[in-house]
Amino acid sequence: MPKILLVPDKKAAFGSLFFGCSLFCRPAAAQPENERPPAAAGQFYPANPGELRNMVDHLLAGAGRHGLDGELSAILVPHAGYQYSGPIAAEAFKTLKDEWPSVILIGPSHHVAVKGAALVARGSFRTPLGSVPVDEELAGKLLAASPVFAEEAAPHAAEHSLEVQLPFLQRRLKRFRILPVVMNTEDLEIARKAGLAIAEAVRGRKTLLVISSDLSHYPRSNVARPVDQTFLKALERLDPEYLKLTGQTLMSRGEPELFTVACGETAIWTGLYAAKALGANQAQILRYANSGELVPDTADRSVGYAAVAFVHAGRPKNPDLLDKKAQQRLLDAARTSIADGLAQKRFSFEPLNKNYDLNLPAAVFVTLRRHGELRGCVGTVEPQFSLWEAVRHFARSAAFEDTRFQPLEQAELKDIRVEISILSPPQRIKDAGEIVPGRDGVIVRNGRHSGLFLPEVWESLPDKTSFLDTLCSQKAGLPPGCWKDPSVELRVFRSEAFSE
Repeated sequence: MPKILLVPDKKAAFGSLFFGCSLFCRPAAAQPENERPPAAAGQFYPANPGELRNMVDHLLAGAGRHGLDGELSAILVPHAGYQYSGPIAAEAFKTLKDEWPSVILIGPSHHVAVKGAALVARGSFRTPLGSVPVDEELAGKLLAASPVFAEEAAPHAAEHSLEVQLPFLQRRLKRFRILPVVMNTEDLEIARKAGLAIAEAVRGRKTLLVISSDLSHYPRSNVARPVDQTFLKALERLDPEYLKLTGQTLMSRGEPELFTVACGETAIWTGLYAAKALGANQAQILRYANSGELVPDTADRSVGYAAVAFVHAGRPKNPDLLDKKAQQRLLDAARTSIADGLAQKRFSFEPLNKNYDLNLPAAVFVTLRRHGELRGCVGTVEPQFSLWEAVRHFARSAAFEDTRFQPLEQAELKDIRVEISILSPPQRIKDAGEIVPGRDGVIVRNGRHSGLFLPEVWESLPDKTSFLDTLCSQKAGLPPGCWKDPSVELRVFRSEAFSE
């Protein structure tokens, strides 16, 4: 998950210097008190002011004209060398059409471990294009508002993740102040507290949030694309917990040379919490590419880049339901997995799908019916695998490991009908009055006893009392009326169900 990407020496760093992360920097020249000098000039971007100005303007001129569907709150931009990630970053910076008097920059600390969020509270940051003052008032508000924030200069001294954004901002905005923040904790709760504190501190004042992160490091280019596109699919849900889960699911696959799904993952979580609290309800992907696609010489060791705008739109974008083609692919995969089990073939992960929705983590139940009668049903309410792998895994489990039935035999396979249910995250409710028959799946839990009914069970038990009594007695091993007891936990979920 989030990592400090340390490079042992200058020679070793050269391969990742421009398209990924770097450790070393140029010696600092004399500068005014409290002014942080450029550390990445001449490495990640030109040190000559005229050359830098021309390069940034050229990159901005080559970017597309994106008509954002809503009011902008934040952008996600990469932070590699300009010849690699510059064209991607320009896509996001070109959307900045209004004046932004204050800009909060959140990125990873690549070189120094940070317990919470390290900010610079005074002075300025200098680039070859001039100095940018720190928003000292905003820094003071955050330091007073939350112990998550601390004034620490050391993590910023050699850090490039925020610095490389400044020349773009200097060419797009007239006058602005910055609040630089770096993080690298793996604690989602710290990110949540930081994001909510940021949102509260800037509420009512025009402030842009710039989230700095590259994506996958350092798989082959053809692996980087599905990994990154899956991560971006999860990002569109605007759910930091789900995004973290997606990262963990992708990393658990053991893809060769995949070191991390995003070097600024903590910054992304924090930015999501802040942007959502400020009203953002859509993530609009402006452009994606990885270094191997932009510079073929790096295809064996790629880094992913994305430009994303977070906006408050008139209507939030809900995750799309699977289309019929994707549903059929999953049903076919379930049946193939069962056939492989009958043939004693060992279960193993398959390559990531080109349909990136199928790579996302999902809670899944696979139900088998023979001549209309239940023949097996196994799944989970908490995502454990990608949707694709979960269907393959639980199809085999339903066929051979449901203890209510004998393992499926070859002669039965032709008569089996496969049903797949993709579950939403369970939500706790106060009492059974909130349960909607026909729509909600239900979980009852009391200590070690728990049971679950999918929404499809309403077809055979349409009466709520009968439904819940049967759930308590047959699935949870509890008395039939257990659902009426205030000490019994009730949760509901919905499912997207389809069958052969």
